[in-house]
Amino acid sequence: MKMIQKPTNRLLPAIILSIALLGCSKLPEVSPTAPPSTETEETQSNEVRSEKTRVAVPLATDSELTDLVRGNNDFAFGLYQKLREEESGNLFYSPYSISLALAMTYAGARDETERQMSNALHFTLSQDKLHPAFNALDLLLASRGEGSSGQDGKGFRLNIANAIWGQRGYAFLQNFLDKLAENYGAGMRIANFTEAPEDSRVTINDWVANQTEEKIKDLIPSGAINPLTRLVLTNAIYFNAAWLHPFDVRATAEGDFHLLNGSSVKAPMMRQTESFGYARSTGYQAVELLYDGSEISMVILLPDKGTFDAFENTLNAELISQISKDLRRQRIELTMPSFGFEAQFKLGATLKKMGMSDAFDPQLADFSGMDGTKDLSISDAFHKAFVLVNENGTEAAAATGVVIGVTSLPPRVTVDRPFIFLIRDIATNTTLFVGRVMDPR
Repeated sequence: MKMIQKPTNRLLPAIILSIALLGCSKLPEVSPTAPPSTETEETQSNEVRSEKTRVAVPLATDSELTDLVRGNNDFAFGLYQKLREEESGNLFYSPYSISLALAMTYAGARDETERQMSNALHFTLSQDKLHPAFNALDLLLASRGEGSSGQDGKGFRLNIANAIWGQRGYAFLQNFLDKLAENYGAGMRIANFTEAPEDSRVTINDWVANQTEEKIKDLIPSGAINPLTRLVLTNAIYFNAAWLHPFDVRATAEGDFHLLNGSSVKAPMMRQTESFGYARSTGYQAVELLYDGSEISMVILLPDKGTFDAFENTLNAELISQISKDLRRQRIELTMPSFGFEAQFKLGATLKKMGMSDAFDPQLADFSGMDGTKDLSISDAFHKAFVLVNENGTEAAAATGVVIGVTSLPPRVTVDRPFIFLIRDIATNTTLFVGRVMDPR
């Protein structure tokens, strides 16, 4: 994991990309000039788009949406347990982004490959219900933050984008293209992986940079796309929001942050006393900080001293759900560090460990729902994330924070040791981002 220098403009963004690369087990004959299907049209921007448009009012019930979110959260923290085995330092990733990109891939999976993916990703809905449910959830998230503020004067952003990049002339099934168009708003962008893999990689990386406001660059490494590549599915999330209760920069002062090895480092510690969601239970404290608009929040999980490993071992979606239910708003004296870092992962080996091994095996993978053959398999999956947290908020937040009925000194929460945090959509309980801060420097 690579640490980054905190920029001076004090944005609070979190940017995620996850990439699923599909390659052929053998090099098929592909005509670079083959026309698109009669049921699609090739646009001037080199895109084959289904005649189907995104369904604006998805046919997903509340029960199906609940099942989807529950499964996504189970995957989110199952993935956390695998990633912490591989990384001892800071962590940050978007389980929602990964689920979304792999859901598009799952649309083409069949038989044992489909079964393994559904188990690993905790997709409990059938294919005909899963994709409309993802569409419904995506549209709900897109509605967040109306009239709210970001930290850079451009307003609140929770932007989610999908794109598919396919080899020119390769015969993808119309039903597959329709499903992605109707539920993910993604058209098939034409690439020439066979003759120009490096140019294709640059084109995709440029799209990534554009979708993430230039925060994520060169995501796909050199050599990751080759003449055997036939399809690349991409998802990007960009988040930028102001605190509902901003920290006063003048109150920030250098303080000690105690590492797990017993040593301490100096870190800028932000301070304020305000009304926050708070829960206290055996072994931990939890604090919820709302973003402007009160629709999305950050939840900080602070294990008691000497119990970080034990608490981390118990971390799962059920515990997070219980903590969310236990949160009660009260006045808190909060001290926490500002921090910023980036992380990047090759997820192929991790996803295999989670049970979807066939998808990566050219001899066993079955993505015949994409092209009618069993020639396709996933070659790798890439994920890159960036987070920066500090004091800034907006003027609109100044009118909030009046607490009635406080009759004693507020609890004091000092986040001066390793902690776990997540960013969630409150109404749906969707976990958008998960992180762990071992060293805030």
